[in-house]
Amino acid sequence: MKKGASHPYLTLPDTAFWSRSVARSYDARALVDPAAPLLRADDKIMSAGSCFAANIIPFFESAGFPYVRTEFVDEADRYGYHLYSAAYGNIYTARQLRQLLERLAGSFRPIEDRWRIGEAVIDPFRPGLPDPAGSDEEFDLILDSHHARFREAIRRASLFIFTLGLTEAWVSKADGAVFPACPGTIAGAFDPERHAFVNFRSSDIRDDLLESMQLLKRFNPAIRMMATVSPVPLVATASGAHVQRATAYSKAALRVACEEAAQYWPDLVYFPAYEIVTGPHSAGFFEADLRQVSPAGVQAVMDVLFHHSETPASTADDRARREQMRRAGELSKALSERECEEMAADRAPEPPLEGEDRPAKPDGAG
Repeated sequence: MKKGASHPYLTLPDTAFWSRSVARSYDARALVDPAAPLLRADDKIMSAGSCFAANIIPFFESAGFPYVRTEFVDEADRYGYHLYSAAYGNIYTARQLRQLLERLAGSFRPIEDRWRIGEAVIDPFRPGLPDPAGSDEEFDLILDSHHARFREAIRRASLFIFTLGLTEAWVSKADGAVFPACPGTIAGAFDPERHAFVNFRSSDIRDDLLESMQLLKRFNPAIRMMATVSPVPLVATASGAHVQRATAYSKAALRVACEEAAQYWPDLVYFPAYEIVTGPHSAGFFEADLRQVSPAGVQAVMDVLFHHSETPASTADDRARREQMRRAGELSKALSERECEEMAADRAPEPPLEGEDRPAKPDGAG
């Protein structure tokens, strides 16, 4: 090399080099740009996303951040509808989130908006909801109340945390409405004439995230969004590929979409939960099934998040706070064992309910 020769890499920080920041002196906190606090001391948080999203809720509350809750259902429900800010349950894809927000705004109504199973009227977009409606009139009242509570949560929150879990989804062929689970796995019946499989591309996901942010701002101009990618692998794939390969595609597409979407909106940031749990220093961050994130993995994620956040005002002493965090860890483990809609794809079929031995029909079809 000639005397005085230079190149851009000579001035880069250690975090730009694998040998200096990963192979040695690894610190997961360095994965986050510390330019601004991720959580502000006065934040009111609401969240949505995959099953992993439910695991982090108790950590916010134990740290003193208010978690917005505007709708309550029976805590005995199998699919965790009671866990979130409103009873929307798990939202696995960005398209599902976008369509839910469009429904709140009155710009989208699914054609296949209810299933009739015996005497029950089931919401295809909340198929595991306990105590389904017994008539169309009751169904409409429940749905209207749910949408009102959802809008209220958005207006009250200052930060919306969305954990993206999947690129794969099942949709209605009539209008592309995304179901949280394949029809027939939890309720209803699969009909190849009406239902189709899709595997969203990163560009689709990016655009859905951007539109979701725009819709959130319509209800609350001051709201911010934090996007994360769930580190939990797919439980099953309908893509035809090996499930490990399908998982790799899904997480890569989600990760790219988050990065690109965050470049458009200053109020949308990406938090690297996926990298923290799946990185080379993450031994012990998964349970024995190599899929569920362990309490230690969830704790590692939250430690990094809180390190880059402001501390909310709280009267709790250190001992009480440590006890709260311990309980949050226990609850996180319990939540990780709770059944998600996605798990229904890897479950033996159950005997049909009365009236469920034929394909479910959309609204207006008897």
